[in-house]
Amino acid sequence: MRAGGTNCDVETKEAFDNFEEVSAEVVRVNQFNDADDILDYDCLVIPGGFSFGDHIRAGTVLANELKTDLGENLREFVENGGYILGICNGFQVLVELGLLPGVEGISEVPKAALAINESAKYECRWVNLKKENGDNCVFTKNIDQDRFYIPVAHKEGRFILGDGEEGGLFEEMVKNDQIVLRYCDENGVEADGEYPANPNGSLKDIAGICDPSGRIFGLMPHPERAYYKVQLPDWTNRDSDEKYSDGRLIFESLIEEIRA
Repeated sequence: MRAGGTNCDVETKEAFDNFEEVSAEVVRVNQFNDADDILDYDCLVIPGGFSFGDHIRAGTVLANELKTDLGENLREFVENGGYILGICNGFQVLVELGLLPGVEGISEVPKAALAINESAKYECRWVNLKKENGDNCVFTKNIDQDRFYIPVAHKEGRFILGDGEEGGLFEEMVKNDQIVLRYCDENGVEADGEYPANPNGSLKDIAGICDPSGRIFGLMPHPERAYYKVQLPDWTNRDSDEKYSDGRLIFESLIEEIRA
């Protein structure tokens, strides 16, 4: 699902098309109609970029457009068991829509935000991540290594909650197994807020979360940019004959879940 300013739709589509018997389409949000009804799809993806120039704040304009034009369709899609993936700007949109954290279902107003990075600048770097949750999130079921390596590229990626660090919302998310990914160092140890291992100052090093069902997932890092081994900054120094890299595991996990 793309809008003006989205710029990661082509490589995200490529990530899905790489799997046999999987068909992905890029559809502008203002093109959805009876012929392209969102209920006809298994999964909706909001890829990265800067939709509508991130005016007001990141993801807000696109979220309002989706809520106004497709709000009831999105609600029905979620209630029918559909899957939604939001990458970077897509994560920001899902938070603005109230689909994430979604502790008590879809909220009318955002309960969290992706705020300006503590560095106050655009952060484009490779980061180490560790899987935090169990198997609640369907998008990470195939991730079993201690850490994995994916890039970030954002200026507004600092995850914060509306009721702060000590509020009850964070504890509910922990109880629901909604904390999916955290930033860590190269040894798999949590970043503990230290820059640049935590590139934006996110609360509790959070890089990605899911809703309580595990079917709606948002993350700031870009798995589609770490899909092939040759995308890695040090790929020529790696001895492995593997074709793919860590980012593919997120798409693989989702597709296996849909096919099951």
